[in-house]
Amino acid sequence: MNHINLFGIAIPFWLYAAGIYTVWVVIFLLAKRILFRWIETFTNKTSSRIDDILVDSIKFPLNLLILFSGIGVCRTLIPTNGLEEFRALCLVLFKLGMVVALILFLDRLVRSFLKEYGSRIDLLRSSGGFIQGIIRFVFLGIGLLFLLDALGISITPVWASLGIGSLAVAMGLQPTLENLFAGVQIITDGMVRIGQFVRLDSGEQGYVDKIGWRSTWIRMLPNNMVIVPNKVLVNQRVINYYYPQAEMAVLIEVGVSYDSDLARVEKVTVEVGQEVLKSVPGGVPEFTPLIRYHTFSDSGVNFTVILRAREFVDQYLLKHEFIKRLHVRYKQEGIVIPFPIRTLDLKPETAQWLKTTLKG
Repeated sequence: MNHINLFGIAIPFWLYAAGIYTVWVVIFLLAKRILFRWIETFTNKTSSRIDDILVDSIKFPLNLLILFSGIGVCRTLIPTNGLEEFRALCLVLFKLGMVVALILFLDRLVRSFLKEYGSRIDLLRSSGGFIQGIIRFVFLGIGLLFLLDALGISITPVWASLGIGSLAVAMGLQPTLENLFAGVQIITDGMVRIGQFVRLDSGEQGYVDKIGWRSTWIRMLPNNMVIVPNKVLVNQRVINYYYPQAEMAVLIEVGVSYDSDLARVEKVTVEVGQEVLKSVPGGVPEFTPLIRYHTFSDSGVNFTVILRAREFVDQYLLKHEFIKRLHVRYKQEGIVIPFPIRTLDLKPETAQWLKTTLKG
């Protein structure tokens, strides 16, 4: 039976199926257009970009879904006698369309999320292309397996081969995978971030320039780059000078003679510190400098001056200017900065002998 009687009129099956398919596709495409106009009106009012990404990602795959679902509907109308091969072909096309639509949706969704939010994640910013390539490869591989299944090809041997192959690849890429997962751990744990100043357990220090999928790059102050494998970085102690905040105390050791008025020394030193913090770039002007006396040394009284810098590298200029200005101010105030002196306590006869010897 290759035709259908409709109101007493014999209509060829292919014409009837084409008409049903056309009506199905036109109605759902129009419904999709109307629905998406309403959805876009709503999403434009929201501040989040997630809904916009979802809408943009599903547009084209949904068109494919409508086109291939029409084939699935027409298949139900195909007579079972004599057209089994055509019915099987429609079923394969229907499954093919569903798989392709799903793969395209997931691929577009992931790429849009990486493009929108990848710049906010250090690992994605520095290795986004590599990670995106891996994700697309996985999606395409899974999609290919579903296509093979839709075509009636057994994928059990493929799964077994993938299992053995994955094990061999994992063993061969063990160092690379260790660094990759260590990089993910660095990002998720937040131990260091791009732009922060850190000191490694091995002594190198500098700004974190890049966190890649294999290594972390640290730019030292002389503008050299230290490249540390991620698995090495996560297994050593790291001082992060930006955590919990970039501001830091700057400690400067100073000493004055025993004859100094310590209260006056404190007043003068604090005044110089305040002047430096307010006039030198990198100082924290609202911070009040402190001094703490702590040692009676061989030549004077030692104390620590505490200033505050906005970040690690600002301390060098602060120390430089503070020492210069403090030296000038101490001279003006008559405050003596002592230098090491050794006093010899000799017996009278030894002193007389030394005096006679030197005169002779």
